[in-house]
Order: sequence, then C-alpha cells, then structure tokens
Amino acid sequence: MSNAANEILSWTNQDPRQSQLFSSYGVLYRFQTENNAQGNSVTTLWRAIRANKEDRVAKLEWASNGGLGRAVIGKSTLPMSDLVRHQPGSPPDYRVFNGPDGYQYRWRPSGNQYADIVLEDHNSNVIAFYRPVRPVRYNLGDVYGELHFCRSAGAGIVMHPPLMDTVTVTAMLYRFVMAFGL
Repeated sequence: MSNAANEILSWTNQDPRQSQLFSSYGVLYRFQTENNAQGNSVTTLWRAIRANKEDRVAKLEWASNGGLGRAVIGKSTLPMSDLVRHQPGSPPDYRVFNGPDGYQYRWRPSGNQYADIVLEDHNSNVIAFYRPVRPVRYNLGDVYGELHFCRSAGAGIVMHPPLMDTVTVTAMLYRFVMAFGL
C-alpha cells in the first residue's frame, strides 16, 4: 500500500463523531455532533466545496442509548447498521456495505505492521485504508489516524464524491463500532 498515489487525510480526535479530516489543502470533511430537541445525538458530516462553503453529506441520528440509529445520506435513509453490516461466516471485525454504485465493499483489518483497516471493492482491490498513528498535534487538533484513498485502485473512482463521501461515513462508523464492540 504505497503512499505515492494516495490522497491522505489526517483525522483529528479519538472520537470520530466530533472530528475533522484535512490535508495540506485544508479541512475536507468535518463531523459535528450535537443533541437534537429530543436529547439524542445527531452527527452531521460536512464536506468543504470551496473556501468558507460546506455541503452536508450525511446526517447520522444515533439511537437514544448511544448505539447505531439511522443515516440520511442524500435522499436515502437507512439504518446505520446497513453501513457496517457483519457478514455471516466472516470474522466479527469484517464489515460490509453497499456503495452508491450498487457494489459491495468491505472494511477489514489488514494484519500488517501498521494495523491498517483496509477497504476492499467487490474484486478485493484495496481502494482505501485507515491507519492509526501516534497522536500528533496540529493547529486543527490532535491527529490519531489517517484515511488514505488509493486513487488508481480498482475502477479508480474512490475519489469521486458519492463514493468518497460514503467511504468517509463508513470509516467513521467502522471506527465507532469497533471501539464500542457493536
């Protein structure tokens, strides 16, 4: 998994629900979590589209007990659990989801020395991965991981907004479910 052809986003905060993903160009994604009128947590994912302008990518409405609730991505509403489904017969840390292109993608541990969590497409090509890093302080916050997008892997579409947005949402949910054993 060479870094040469990757787009690498530094990921702040140990709690991915209140974090930012940035590169040398600035903040690209921002997760913001607040309580709604009913007292439940709602996480909104924002994507920078230009200086001082963001689009809402997704809204994640957490269950009242703090567990997985429902996700609103674009015009689609689905259970968050559909974005981090356990595949019967596979290890508990393998999680799958259907992408906006209709194909199935899988997050799983790589087993390499970096403890990467890789995202494979339907042909088992690694198209992205999350790499935990020793905390490093930046002006935007402490960085605890990196999200790598492999530009040329598979069909080469991981950097296109619908898939890139879904990868970012599912990476956050994967980190959350693994941290809390869901």
